Amino acid sequence: MVLSQQLAQAACTYPFSQLGPCFDNGIATVTAWVPHATSVAVFDVASGNTLAALSCVDDSFLFSGQVKGLTEGTVYGLQIVNEENEYELIDPYQFQQQAYHAVHFVDHAPENVYRQLGAQLVELDVGLSAPLQATRFAVYAPNASAVSLLGDFNYWDGSSHPMQKTDLGYWVLVVPDIHAGMKYKYQIKDADGNQLPHKADPVGFYAEQYPSHTSVVFDHEQYEWQDTAWMTRQRDDKYHQPMSIYEVHLGSWKRPGDDPTQYLSYRTLAKELVEYVVDMGYTHIEVLPVSEFPFDGSWGYQPVGLFSPTSRFGDPDDFKYFVDQCHQQGIGVIIDWVPAHFPEDGHGLARFDGTHVYEYADPRKGWHPDWNSCIYDFGKDTVRQFLVANALFWLEKFHIDGLRVDAVASMLYLDYSRKDGEWIPNVDGGNENYEAISLLQWMNQEVYSKFPLAMTIAEESTSFPKVSRPVFEGGLGFGFKWNMGWMHDSLHYISKDPSYRRYHHGEMTFSMVYAFDENFVLPISHDEVVHGKGSLLRKMPGDEWQQAANLRAYAGFMYLHPGKKLNFMGNEIGQANEWNHDSSVNWHLLTFEKHAGIQHLYRDLNHLYRQYPALHQLDHDIHGFEWVDHGNAEQSIVSMLRKSQQGEQMVYGICNFTPVPRDGFRMGVNLPGRYRLLLNTDDKKYWGSGYPVVSECVSQPQGWNHREHSIVFDLPPLATLLLVYEGAE
Repeated sequence: MVLSQQLAQAACTYPFSQLGPCFDNGIATVTAWVPHATSVAVFDVASGNTLAALSCVDDSFLFSGQVKGLTEGTVYGLQIVNEENEYELIDPYQFQQQAYHAVHFVDHAPENVYRQLGAQLVELDVGLSAPLQATRFAVYAPNASAVSLLGDFNYWDGSSHPMQKTDLGYWVLVVPDIHAGMKYKYQIKDADGNQLPHKADPVGFYAEQYPSHTSVVFDHEQYEWQDTAWMTRQRDDKYHQPMSIYEVHLGSWKRPGDDPTQYLSYRTLAKELVEYVVDMGYTHIEVLPVSEFPFDGSWGYQPVGLFSPTSRFGDPDDFKYFVDQCHQQGIGVIIDWVPAHFPEDGHGLARFDGTHVYEYADPRKGWHPDWNSCIYDFGKDTVRQFLVANALFWLEKFHIDGLRVDAVASMLYLDYSRKDGEWIPNVDGGNENYEAISLLQWMNQEVYSKFPLAMTIAEESTSFPKVSRPVFEGGLGFGFKWNMGWMHDSLHYISKDPSYRRYHHGEMTFSMVYAFDENFVLPISHDEVVHGKGSLLRKMPGDEWQQAANLRAYAGFMYLHPGKKLNFMGNEIGQANEWNHDSSVNWHLLTFEKHAGIQHLYRDLNHLYRQYPALHQLDHDIHGFEWVDHGNAEQSIVSMLRKSQQGEQMVYGICNFTPVPRDGFRMGVNLPGRYRLLLNTDDKKYWGSGYPVVSECVSQPQGWNHREHSIVFDLPPLATLLLVYEGAE
């Protein structure tokens, strides 16, 4: 096939060998491919002087000719005439070395993926009076036969800008005068020359919504951060600090109206959501995935553009502003990160160049039956680097404080959600995915070495060992792990009618058997209030008052239990309906005393949790917890002691999980002296019954619960009490 035919059919693999300048014994020849041109001339960009007219080749849009006065290093442009207008452009095919520069060192460090690939705004120092502004494009498609750049700048003509294939499998091109805001995609042909659906940039920094899903050139250097104090603070020991996380789906926290297609912007959320979180006493916001995703109903868990914050709420700088405002108000930001799988949407990663570039080729490893999505090939170097780079990208470019890694269990096990014969054992015949394990270890090592203030959190639902232990100890290297066992057992218990709870008492106490095996976060997440599971309030048994009382008592138990805290939006107001991503949290409920009271309780719990070191300093240390009485199944009462790091502060907690008040209840205490009531979930201000409870009591020298001293008080129905030791009488 002659060159003009290759170019016309967008089938040219090595355009640099045919297009651009060629110098032979001091004589310059320029060859240019300009679709729809009727004439083309060459001019010197520095002087503006026309140097030569090019001749049409093969009655096509290929133009070529000798150009006197053109020397190596001279930047030239093309003066183009077509049937509609005249215009000038700088020929991109004279910048071969600048294009190759993008990919020479990509594999040296994972962060090079987002620093070199995609659409990078560059300044070319090519001898002009000022650097030449251009965009360098680089995309990995090792098995493609041809890749072309599409965009507004070439009227989406796939034949206009063929890209050059490199030995490493990357396709590159530098195009002058493409600036931030311009839209683009890649036209890719597979090894047999078949054209694939137009692909968005896998390392694109900004993308449009349906129907185009177009990538947009974006300049990450324009935003001026104002969070220096936060980013340069002394390294804090997160394990000994309070961490109460407010989990949020940005699209449905609050809506501007009834239209399900309308959302609050990142900048509006930066005001309204951040103000709310600060008032409520949370320490962190965790947002459901913000990486670009095509389907609203996936909540972000089917991402396509891993390097682009979703444009539903604004551009990437708007998201930076949201994070910036959080930091200025002392709030950390955690994002849900999804390295386990991705959807099959045509513009995405699936069979990117006609082959399985990103996913396992064998469906027994590469297809997820639960989510009908592709599974990344965790053993492929380019994929591993792509994923680790993405983790680092959010921390570097967006100042994110933590990554909550979704669906870790599905990554760790080859037989996850598969029947016999539907999975491939590892080299030792087992079910562990060694490739995924090593990827997660590498990711965690990179994150903590490059961003020591950041953290990673695993959503891992099995008994896989050492998830939150360092890699050098044989662990996965995560900072924290969700305690799914505690969540499952405690919700199962609290949903029982109180008359049956004595038969399930162990479900509330068993978690302490393993509470310090990992650095746990206690999650009441979005997954527990959707898909027919009902809201947290509606899980509770009994009449209206008992449901609210059960929820309040359970919340008190959660804040007493060792482990950091996470609650999904709506839990804190006792929302009656389960979560619906197409509508807002039911904020109107706060006009009712019941829901305002529940919100008041969560606010007070957060502030107490932060104020009293005994409630958070030793969340992951066995020395910070004692059972006072875990065996009172008959009355469905548990009592415990939380201690601060040096043991100087002690907070006792008592939970009564029946609607029966217990007058004259006696509880053993470690030391003689005064005990002051910190919080009573049955208080009238929380819409409780207001059952009389003393605000302070003095210990008696009567042994109880294997302790030499005890205190006596009336215990309200369906209530949790917190008391702090005030010292000797």
